[in-house]
Amino acid sequence: MSEKKRNTIGKFGLLSLTFAAVYSFNNVINNNIELGLASAPMFFLATLLYFIPFCLIIAEFVSLNKNSEAGVYAWVKSALGGRWAFITAYTYWFVNLFFFTSLLPRVIAYASYAFLGYEYMLTPVATTVLSMVLFALSTWVSTNGAKMLGPITSVTSSLMLLLTLSYILLSGVALVGGIQPADPISVEAMIPDFNWAFLGITTWIFMAAGGAESVAVYVNDVKGGSKSFVKVIILAGIFIGVLYSVSSVLINVFVSSKELKFTGGSVQVFHGMAVYFGLPEIVVNRFVGLVSFTAMFGSLLMWTATPVKIFFSEIPGGIFGEKTVALNKNGVPARAAWIQFLIVIPLMIIPMLGSSTVQDLMNTIINMTAAASMLPPLFIMLAYLNLRRKYDHLPRDFKMGSQRTGIAIVSMLIAIFTVGFIASTFPTGGNILTIVFYNVGGIVIFLGFAWWKYNRYIKGLTTEEQVKEARPVVHSV
Repeated sequence: MSEKKRNTIGKFGLLSLTFAAVYSFNNVINNNIELGLASAPMFFLATLLYFIPFCLIIAEFVSLNKNSEAGVYAWVKSALGGRWAFITAYTYWFVNLFFFTSLLPRVIAYASYAFLGYEYMLTPVATTVLSMVLFALSTWVSTNGAKMLGPITSVTSSLMLLLTLSYILLSGVALVGGIQPADPISVEAMIPDFNWAFLGITTWIFMAAGGAESVAVYVNDVKGGSKSFVKVIILAGIFIGVLYSVSSVLINVFVSSKELKFTGGSVQVFHGMAVYFGLPEIVVNRFVGLVSFTAMFGSLLMWTATPVKIFFSEIPGGIFGEKTVALNKNGVPARAAWIQFLIVIPLMIIPMLGSSTVQDLMNTIINMTAAASMLPPLFIMLAYLNLRRKYDHLPRDFKMGSQRTGIAIVSMLIAIFTVGFIASTFPTGGNILTIVFYNVGGIVIFLGFAWWKYNRYIKGLTTEEQVKEARPVVHSV
């Protein structure tokens, strides 16, 4: 991007981008099912302790690599070298494989609400089979070009925000009007039980507060430079944390957390609100279902093609075969997208085998998605730790405090993420076969494959090229 195009995003624009990248009403539902009202303070703490500092970490990497438009790969390579840059970029793509398994059943549930007015109850087997068919359809559509995707997703995202704000307002009105909440709102209910299960669920909270890497890339584009960026990010973090917390407090005004489902929870709370205010329930169900279905189906189409396209465009040529990374006429690596489809199938089948209900199935796959989502930020944090320890002298427009401050903050985050990752990988009460073959086995197989592929790539390089590939880019700065 040329300098003339820099500094073109205003503070409000950055605030809007941040909100769109981070806040999701479904995250409120998911964490309420697991933690109840205790999720409210945890959301606020997550935005303060994770989202804001991680945004600043990414901003520092962007500032260091200000002449590069690349993303995660370039940031990590600048401090840890090519191998760990590849592994980090690979984990970002790999996390999306688990994300699909949690998104697909929701799309099906919201389609049911949109077209039938209620959720048609399916078995885990039926849900998995329909999810496979839906994912095949989304892979075909996304690889053949979805030109209307952007405008549709933009409109539905705005409608989801409007629905969220209307729910907060109307549930607040109901409380003032004297309604007895389905789950009593009290300070005691907001204090979590600090046990192993809670540590595992914290990854769900951190996953909900994620999105920093998609926002921090704009540090060079904000009017006012890095100082304005830092102010807006802190303000955005506080705003999002407050909104998540308020949403979590009010989510059980009409429906108890014990009644909520991972698949259609958003419609359930609006249905409860419709009953209280005497609104036509079937109309509300269908409208919220249609908005949710359109938003999630658009998200599915976008995430089917975009991450795989970004991943193969970032990494060095030669790691994967030419046919695998080749772009079709729509600019999408179609073969890679279909390979992705084949990989996701067993990721849907394995948890299905150990689940008696769709709720159990969703609990397993959301938990694993949250656990896997800890890996990419963890690698970026390790790269940042190395940057502040060994290369703090390098010039950049922005730093997250002094060397000691930066190291202290990132060390705290690494410790929290490590414990959360282990706790969510080995959840209490989990099916032992699912834990071994899905949680542990999935991570070992995927990371082992990445390590093997990179070793093959390295062996094909000359000695001089191997040294250059292994060396952090900052050595040449």
